[in-house]
Amino acid sequence: MDGLYFALLIGTGVCLFMSLRTLFVPNRMRGSSILSLENFLYLGMVYFTVLVGFGMVYLLFGLYSVPVLAETGGSGDGSFLRKAGTAVYFSAMTLFSVGHGDVVPLGVGRFIAILEALIGYTIPAAFVARAVMERE
Repeated sequence: MDGLYFALLIGTGVCLFMSLRTLFVPNRMRGSSILSLENFLYLGMVYFTVLVGFGMVYLLFGLYSVPVLAETGGSGDGSFLRKAGTAVYFSAMTLFSVGHGDVVPLGVGRFIAILEALIGYTIPAAFVARAVMERE
C-alpha cells in the first residue's frame, strides 16, 4: 500500500508540474487576441488541473498519512466522497481566494496550502506576461 501511495503522490506532482509548465513554453498561445475563447479555455484547464491536483494531494495525505484538513463545524470522519469533496473544496478556496475558514489546514497541509495559494496568484501573471511577450 505504501508503494501505491507514493506512486500516486509522485504522479499527481508530475501532472501538476506538466500543467504549470505549459504556461512557460513559448508559442502555445492560440488566437489573435488574449481574450479569445481558446485562451480562456486553456487558462480554465490549467486552473482545473491545479485545483484537482492539489485536491488529490490533500486527499492522499488524509487517507494514507496524517490528516492535513479539518472541518471546523463538521465531523472528522466521513465517507470517501465526503473527504474528496472537502479536499477539492479546500483546494478551490485556497487557489482562488484566502478561504472561508470552514476547512483549515493542519501540519504539512499548511505548507501545501501556501504553495497552492502562491501558484494561484502566479498563474494569471504568468499567463498575461506570456501573452504580452508573444504579441511583441
